[in-house]
Amino acid sequence: MGISLSALFQAIAQAEDEQELRQPIMAKIGNYFAAKRWGLFFFDQLPGINEDTPAMIKLALSLDHNPILRYVVQRHAAVHDEVMLLPGVWQRICPRTDHGHVMLGPIVSNSQLIGGIAFTRHCYDQAFNADNLADLNALCLHLSIRLAVLRSKPFVFRMNSFNITPREAEIAELVARGFTNAKIGATLWITENSVKQALKRMFRKLEVSSRAEMVAKLCLRDDKGQETGKRQQQENISLSKLNHQSK
Repeated sequence: MGISLSALFQAIAQAEDEQELRQPIMAKIGNYFAAKRWGLFFFDQLPGINEDTPAMIKLALSLDHNPILRYVVQRHAAVHDEVMLLPGVWQRICPRTDHGHVMLGPIVSNSQLIGGIAFTRHCYDQAFNADNLADLNALCLHLSIRLAVLRSKPFVFRMNSFNITPREAEIAELVARGFTNAKIGATLWITENSVKQALKRMFRKLEVSSRAEMVAKLCLRDDKGQETGKRQQQENISLSKLNHQSK
């Protein structure tokens, strides 16, 4: 039996960082919609359009060419291809067989469209329907709320844990916020290659193999440290009360 919509809401609410939303949770949502491909994206993290950008990418991001993207940008509402186009028309706009049907939903913050989640099905698969669209609108609401919470929540990494340096802690914080290597480099005024090398060093220190594992391990160590501190504080209070009572 597949995952339920309410279980997806709960998983989103419990996500600890953007990487978790991008990978395991988006995979669950993609499977929920029986999609061939899926993805969570943010406009400020998309590569810039220039003369080297493939023509298909330029067309996909063109509001003049892509009516699905234009609908979401204008209305901040989810849509699938057969809501606004006759069957088969989308396949002429986007000839990729694994993009035969497409559904796109908005991610918003402070009344601004900041990104979206997209799903595709093979051209021979069943098209998305009204129930899919209603579920996607609900999921977009939950994702937007959770992302707003995560982006307003400061990430505090213990620099002494695993010998993490201040610069590495800065990089880890930006990774936790879902920044790409290029975006991290631009934010910290270092090269993208420097970011890659720093991440390799951090992976070795933490004995992990992915960005999500790295963030999870750092947060776990920090949470443990905070819990230990709270327990110590409670023990001190209890001892203080006992000493007071014995006098």
